[in-house]
Amino acid sequence: MTKENMPYSTLFPGQEKDEKIILVLRRHWWVILKMFTFYLVLFLLPLVLRGLALNYTDLLANPQTKTAIILNLIMSLYYFYVITFFFRAWIDYYLDVWIITDERIVNIEQKGLFSRHISAHRLYRIQDVTSEVKGFLPTFLHFGNVHVQTAGPNPRFEFKQIPNSYDVTKKILALVRWKKQKMMEQGVNPDIDESVNQ
Repeated sequence: MTKENMPYSTLFPGQEKDEKIILVLRRHWWVILKMFTFYLVLFLLPLVLRGLALNYTDLLANPQTKTAIILNLIMSLYYFYVITFFFRAWIDYYLDVWIITDERIVNIEQKGLFSRHISAHRLYRIQDVTSEVKGFLPTFLHFGNVHVQTAGPNPRFEFKQIPNSYDVTKKILALVRWKKQKMMEQGVNPDIDESVNQ
């Protein structure tokens, strides 16, 4: 599909006119599997406890008692909160995105339901990229964190729990070298000329 046939003029907020997307990264599937398992246990826990507590079942046989009504209300509130927190966790997972283009790195981070933080670093300003894999499962499943440090006062980016973090680090470093070489060919020194930092 060409860019002209797409329903939107840009694929992410703030995308520049001729900017090409190289990589779109989200957290590793293990993170979402862990989250699903946790909320599934929370969802099934009352059903298991209900099956073990015969008195509770007997109370529900007569739904007109005050105790049964109160227990049903508590169960309804419990499931409401479980579903609400699951939805919030899913939104946080799905909307946290790291985009690498031929011009910059964009970090789109969802913070809660109604807060979103978008920041970007130009490729030529990147000075250091490191990969960090800690633990047995991240090593076995090939996921970890990637830290991107730039010149100046900007805080470093952290790509959290992304798949193939070593490969992503190599790709970013290759793009940084390519971008700096391209700028040098155009007669612009990205390390000295501050006019290109705008």
